[in-house]
Parts: sequence; structure tokens; C-alpha cells
Amino acid sequence: MSALSFIDPKRDAWHTTEGEDGPLVTLTPADHQLLTLAQWHAIRQQWPAGLRLGVSVPNDADIESLAEDLPRIALVVLNFPKWTDGRAYSQAHLLRSRYRFAGIVRAAGDVVVDMVPLLARTGFSEALLRGDQRPATAERLLKDFEATGHYQGDVEATRPLFARTGAHA
Repeated sequence: MSALSFIDPKRDAWHTTEGEDGPLVTLTPADHQLLTLAQWHAIRQQWPAGLRLGVSVPNDADIESLAEDLPRIALVVLNFPKWTDGRAYSQAHLLRSRYRFAGIVRAAGDVVVDMVPLLARTGFSEALLRGDQRPATAERLLKDFEATGHYQGDVEATRPLFARTGAHA
């Protein structure tokens, strides 16, 4: 399982491009800018090389729409509007397994401690926990799950932990 870190929103280097009325239409490219998917698609042809860029993707968006741009993107934020809506897990898995994205994949939104083991297993590298959740609790839970192992494989394993052996395997 990959290391999962927990973001302190007060110390986050990434900044959104929001105005009083929502996402800005006119953007000035800057390092560590976090754009919405729509903003990125509108400005992607003019985005200067060398600036670290993040894109926030809604959980109902097709992650394939970012595929050709992934080498230019340092951070992909996948959103959980409700902790019971798991579509962002599939998006993270696709980013890591199909598109071999090596950048940061961050979980944001209604992210609770109970989600931490599956976040790590599906390819997330960071989580921005919901305000009432404690990072220390999440770290303890993650450590406990890493110690026990899993039956199913994950984005870092090519086969289950308890693979069959013998002539028929």
C-alpha cells in the first residue's frame, strides 16, 4: 500500500482560482494553481510549461478527458461530494493503473477516516479530511490496515496477497 498523507488546509501550497462568484473565467497562470476541470480545458493550450498545475475533477467526469494532459499536471484532486459516493475511487484507480499517472492524487470533499484504507489501495497519495475528522486517527487506522494485509490486490499489487499455489494456479 502506498503512503497516504493528510493535508492541513492552512498549510496547503495549492491555491484555487475562485472569486466571489465562483471559479474565475480569466486566469493568470501561476505556480501551484488548482483549476477546475472546465478552467483547465479552457486554458490548457496557453498554459506555460514549467508551472506546477493542479486540476480538480468532479466525480462524475470521465477521467479520460485528462489523459493526454497528465504529463503536464502535478496534482489531480478527486472529489467525494458524499462519503457514500465512491466514484472517485474508480477515477483514482484508472489514473494509476490505466494512465500510469505518477503525480499527486488527492481526495477532497466529504472524506472521513473510515475511507482511508480504500483511498490508499486505489491510488490516492493525499487526503483532505472533512473538518471534523482527525489526521492522527486516520494515520493509526492506515497503519493497522497496512499491518494486516488484504485478500484482493490493489494498484500496487499485481495479484492477491493470498494467491493460490500448486499445479492449477
